[in-house]
Amino acid sequence: MNTHNQNDFRFRPRRPVQEEQVHYAPLRMPSRTVTSESLFNGLYEIGINHGGSLYRLKITRQGKLILNK
Repeated sequence: MNTHNQNDFRFRPRRPVQEEQVHYAPLRMPSRTVTSESLFNGLYEIGINHGGSLYRLKITRQGKLILNK
């Protein structure tokens, strides 16, 4: 007995692959670069005042940066 159904996805004809046009934004380099050592100056957390809100930038134990509002 054949258990395959013609409506099974394996037997459906495949659609032709359409080439999508990919638009890449031009690469923008930062206008200024600051090292984390000079920014933190030996601390593990700093405060950033932006638009009237206080953000905290922290260095984790793994050495990554986290920004919290």
